[in-house]
Amino acid sequence: MSLSEAARTVRDNAYAPYSNFKVGAALRAASGGIFIGCNVENVAYPEGTCAEAGAIAAMVAAGETELLEVYVIADSPDPVTPCGGCRQKLAEFGARDVKVTMATTAGSETTLTLAELLPGAFSQSHMDNT
Repeated sequence: MSLSEAARTVRDNAYAPYSNFKVGAALRAASGGIFIGCNVENVAYPEGTCAEAGAIAAMVAAGETELLEVYVIADSPDPVTPCGGCRQKLAEFGARDVKVTMATTAGSETTLTLAELLPGAFSQSHMDNT
C-alpha cells in the first residue's frame, strides 16, 4: 500500500465530531514500514490529537525512531500543512530533507521538505553545552 492510500484510508477513521475536519497521515520509517494516524478530537479543546502525532506515536510504539517520508490528507480546498507542533514533532524524527506531501481529497498535492516547513527548527544542537 502506498503512503497516499494509507493516509486516505485512515482519514476515514478520524474522530472529528466538533469540526468535521478529518485528517489522515501516513509516514514511512527507515525500515520501510508504514505507520498511520488520524486526528482525534475531544470536547475539551485542545486535548485532541493530530493525525501526524498519531502516526509518529505508532512508529515509536513499534520501536522505530526515524521517518523518511510523510503524507497528509484532508478534505480542504488547498493542501493543509501540519500545524506548528506537528512540524516540530516531525523534525524530531526526520532529517531536514524529508519530503512531506500535503494533499486534498480532490487530488491536489503540494510537497515540501521539513526544512521548508520549519526553517530554524529547534534541535538537540541547541541544548549542547560546548
